[in-house]
Amino acid sequence: MEAKYFRFLKIVGVGIKARAESEGRLLLLKLGYSHEVELMVPPAVRVFCFKPNVICCCTGIEKQRTHQFVATVRSCKPPEVYKGKGIMYIEEVIKKKQGKKSK
Repeated sequence: MEAKYFRFLKIVGVGIKARAESEGRLLLLKLGYSHEVELMVPPAVRVFCFKPNVICCCTGIEKQRTHQFVATVRSCKPPEVYKGKGIMYIEEVIKKKQGKKSK
């Protein structure tokens, strides 16, 4: 399969990890919940995890399926605006909000 479309995800946070199994057909996410989140990868998409808690790459031959799967993965733990932790696109910039001010 020759991949035309790439989408990289950055995983930020303590205890948040990803790993690909069965030749990129299954994505296992540890997101800090009591169980692992298992995502079945669509037939036209492959997943590679370079480091368990840093970068995950999704490639595919169909743009819509590739980007839809990446959006599904990101929606499992979207980045929060106060600490900047979560799953985000590699080129995405999170504008952090200021927390409560103490007197």
